[in-house]
Amino acid sequence: MRQTKQLLDYLAIQDGTIITYNASAMKLAVHSDASYPSEPKACSRAGGHFFLSNGANIPQNNGAILNIAHIIKHVMSSTTEAELAGLYIMSREAVYIRIILSEMGHKQPPTPIQTDNAMADGVINGKVQPKRTKAIDMRFHWLRDRECKKQFRFYWRPGKLNLCRLLDETPCSETSPEHKERVHHAQIVLEMLRQRQTSNSKQQQLE
Repeated sequence: MRQTKQLLDYLAIQDGTIITYNASAMKLAVHSDASYPSEPKACSRAGGHFFLSNGANIPQNNGAILNIAHIIKHVMSSTTEAELAGLYIMSREAVYIRIILSEMGHKQPPTPIQTDNAMADGVINGKVQPKRTKAIDMRFHWLRDRECKKQFRFYWRPGKLNLCRLLDETPCSETSPEHKERVHHAQIVLEMLRQRQTSNSKQQQLE
């Protein structure tokens, strides 16, 4: 029943939503976000919005070529760790999209990836050196390495300007009209429900 209500809530805020695709220079841009902990058993959720831009320093939104709503399987120990995990998931997806675009003849500059977590941005860009990082070493060193190789460019902007914010939050009918128009198709919620159903089935089998 709870999952059905979640789907109905999502559909209720999607009336009249239109996805507009504008001509662009085919430069990939990504927004990443994560919620902590928002799922059963202390799990977190990550969301990503992928679109094609003109290569501006702050890319202007375009119609989504990919939206991701992903339940992070491992338990995160902090909001920053959840945000880093979200950035890691979105960056891995961006790797093959960059390759596809390059093979199509659209050379890619460092892909801008936006986060609304200042600490995660500071860790990746070397502005902050966390003292205890064993749990997240692999993720943020991978992200740092890819940025050093000019594959990605990570930057911070406030949460209200993050276009994938609703992908990692429970939709509700009170969501502002300005924000709900930025959320794109019901497939993201259906995918979340599918992941949860698969997880529940595996748990039942183990029991």
